[in-house]
Amino acid sequence: MAPDTVSRTAEAAAEPRSALLGDPRLDKLRWSRRLSLTRRILLVNVLPLALLAGGVIYLDTYRKSLLDERFKLALVEAQITAEALAGATNRRQEALLIQIGKEQRLRLRIYNSDGTLKSDSFALAPPSFEIAAPGSATTDDFALSVDRWFDRLVGAPVLPDYREPEVDDVGDWPELARAREESLTQIVLRDAPDGTHVINAAAPVGLDGETLLLTRNPVDITESVRAARTTVAIVALLALAVSTLLSLFLARTIVQPLRVLVAAAIRVRQGRDRQVEVPRLPERGDEIGLLARAVSDMSAALRHRIDAVESFAADVAHEIKNPLASLRSATESLERVEDPELRAQLLAIATHDVRRIDRLVTEISDASRIDAELSRAQFEPVDLARLVRNIAARRRTREENEGRELVIAAPDAACVVSGVALRLERIVDNLVDNAVSFSPPDGRIALALARTDNRVVLTVCDEGPGIPEDKREKVFHRFHSDRPEGEDFGHHSGLGLAIARTIAEAHDGTLTAEERPDGQPGACLRLALPAHQP
Repeated sequence: MAPDTVSRTAEAAAEPRSALLGDPRLDKLRWSRRLSLTRRILLVNVLPLALLAGGVIYLDTYRKSLLDERFKLALVEAQITAEALAGATNRRQEALLIQIGKEQRLRLRIYNSDGTLKSDSFALAPPSFEIAAPGSATTDDFALSVDRWFDRLVGAPVLPDYREPEVDDVGDWPELARAREESLTQIVLRDAPDGTHVINAAAPVGLDGETLLLTRNPVDITESVRAARTTVAIVALLALAVSTLLSLFLARTIVQPLRVLVAAAIRVRQGRDRQVEVPRLPERGDEIGLLARAVSDMSAALRHRIDAVESFAADVAHEIKNPLASLRSATESLERVEDPELRAQLLAIATHDVRRIDRLVTEISDASRIDAELSRAQFEPVDLARLVRNIAARRRTREENEGRELVIAAPDAACVVSGVALRLERIVDNLVDNAVSFSPPDGRIALALARTDNRVVLTVCDEGPGIPEDKREKVFHRFHSDRPEGEDFGHHSGLGLAIARTIAEAHDGTLTAEERPDGQPGACLRLALPAHQP
């Protein structure tokens, strides 16, 4: 069995094996099994920020709605201004261009029927707005880069550039040509060198073939959208940096101890160092700490089992070797012995050795598979008092007590434990067999049951020579044999009490050797099992 140092905390935290096999929760996470823990943590922490940044992209919708409003405004302004200019004298037209351009912050230009520039509000009066040239001190290169990045991200259409021609005429403005051909107001959106937008509205003026070009630079739209985008971009970058650092820190606190556990587990598996200590991480109270302690306990239990198997194999070889040597000697001597009486003695020895080997093989087989069987067994409520009475009745009927008297004392209260009835029966049989071996022919064997707290205790006391204090633990070792005088050699395998203790520990119980409680000579074996909890 595993050593007593096995952590009960890890056992309590572990789920039953049946709950883990085919668990639908694990099936749902199958898609992420190829991702390392670091990548999963980064993904989980960065994804919300990416969604937040993606939501900000929809500021482009806000920009489009503002531009649509300005398009409508430019259309109305162009039509009203064209009507006001139609039929007016040149002096009156220039006055209107100056007044409307100054009040509405527009640039107004009138072109003759031959396509040449007739009047320009910026030439007649100081300009009402100014477009910064690229690379100038007033141009914000960072904001311009953010605008371009966002435009690419949202897939915004590429706008034509707004450039002032050296010689201004109708040919430089396609919207003017369309307005003349279709006699309808035309709206065009362009990109200025400083990253702002420019709205051009072209409208026919009267019936003389003149056309009006209205230019507006809605800087307020660009500034408001750019400010929002810049702020969000800075916040998103800072949040991304902080989230990445926190994710890496969190991943390190999880992945680093897991790597240490993996390295220790590999060393344990390779078996290069039997003293490899799997770190228990006692300072961690989280799932990683529980895992570390569970792996440490598991490796300790594994070493214990390996050592037990190696020791058991050596003991088996030693115990079988003796009767085999005796059997070989007897069979080889039969060929040279002609005395019938001596031959009969040799045959009896050979028969005894064969039976001894058969008994050893049977007991060894039981001892080797008990742990595996009980690890898969389903425990059920067992009335230990009723089980003891049935065993006593069976032994009396089959005269297995060899004249010894079995006396049973049980309380009125229920003595129910959780376990496998067949294996618990094996414990009681082995304890009674041991008591029968050491009891005098007319001795009494007392079986007493008691309920203390949450445990059920069975004591089996005989009237034999007793067990010295320094040997009370050794009697439970495999192949330990300290038989009473007069008993046939090889009648017992030395595995009975060892098997009984193994079964008791598999039921979370204990089996110990003590003095008789009444102080009389004899041995007393005490079995304590947890009481059944409904």
